[in-house]
Amino acid sequence: MNIRLLFLSLFFGLVGFSWGAKQSPVIGFSLDTLKEERWQQDRDTFVAVAEKLGAKVIVQSANSDDTRQVRDVEALISRGVDVLVIVPHNGAAMARAVRSANQAKIPVIAYDRLIMNASIGYYLTFDNVKVGEAQAAYAAERFPKDRKARIVRIYGAPTDNNAKMFKEGQDHILAPLIAAGKVEVLHEDWATDWKPEVAKKIMNAALTKSGKEIDAVIVSNDGTAGGAIQALAEDGLAGKVLVTGQDADLAACQRIQRGTQSMTVYKPLKNLATRAAEIAVEVAKGGTPATTASVDNGSKVVPAIFEKVISVDKGNLTETVIADGFHKAEALK
Repeated sequence: MNIRLLFLSLFFGLVGFSWGAKQSPVIGFSLDTLKEERWQQDRDTFVAVAEKLGAKVIVQSANSDDTRQVRDVEALISRGVDVLVIVPHNGAAMARAVRSANQAKIPVIAYDRLIMNASIGYYLTFDNVKVGEAQAAYAAERFPKDRKARIVRIYGAPTDNNAKMFKEGQDHILAPLIAAGKVEVLHEDWATDWKPEVAKKIMNAALTKSGKEIDAVIVSNDGTAGGAIQALAEDGLAGKVLVTGQDADLAACQRIQRGTQSMTVYKPLKNLATRAAEIAVEVAKGGTPATTASVDNGSKVVPAIFEKVISVDKGNLTETVIADGFHKAEALK
C-alpha cells in the first residue's frame, strides 16, 4: 500500500473519523412555546443530553404563533442545521416548513406533537390516547353509582393533534357510559392555544348553563385545569368537583396536595427528551434509530416511539413525581 494512504488510513481510524457521519452535529430545536413549565423542562433535558453526546443545539420558541414558527424553522434551515426537531403549534401549518427542510435534505423529527401531511422522519411522543383514557377512567371510577353523572369536558387546542388524541382516549371510556345513559355531558368546548383563561370562560359558561350540580370536569391538561378550578373556586366548588389534568406541573401537583385538583397524568419528560436527543444525534450522524411503533400522518407511515404515562393523584405523588426528582417534596407543601 502507498505509505501516504496507509498513514491517512491509520490516522482517521485512530480519531474515529467517518466520511458519512458528522461528529459534532448541529440540531435545530423549534418549540411552539416556552411559557409552560413542562416545555422548559423538555428543552433543558434535551439540550443537556445532546450536548453530552457532542452536539450543539439551537433553540427557538415561537410563542404559539404559526407564522413565527415557520419563520424560525426556515431560519434554522438557512443556518444549515443537520437535523430539525419540531414541537409544532399547528401540526398542519408546519407542513410548509417541513417541505423546505425536505428540499434542503435536512431530516425532521416531530416531538410530542405530530406534524400532519408532511414527510417527516420520526415521531416521538407519549401515548396520547392512553393519556385521555387515564383521565376518563380515573373520573369514571368515581362517578356516582346511584344516578347519572353530570360532567363538563374541556378539550385542548383545536390546532393540536394531540388534543384530538386525548379526546379520542377519553371517548373510549366515556362514550359507552353516555350511550348507556349513565353520564350526561352538560357542556364541552375546546380551549384555544391551551390558554387557562379560555378554560375558565368555558367553565363559567358551563356553570351559568347548568348550575352547580356537576360531578366532574374532564380537562385535558394542567394549565387549563387551573383555569377551570379558578372558575369553580369563584362559585365555592373548588375541591368539591373532580377535575382531571395532565403534565404534573408543579402548580397542579400543589393543587392535588390541597385537594382542588383530583389527578394529573404524569409523563416522564426526562425519558422522552433524553430519547429524542439521542435519536436526533444518531440521525444527524447518518444512523437509523430503532423504533417501536408507527403512525400515519396523512403523507406517510412515520416510525414512532411512544413513552408510557402514569396516572397520579394525592395517593401516589410521592412514589412518582417526587421519587423521579420531577418535583421536590418541599415544593408541594
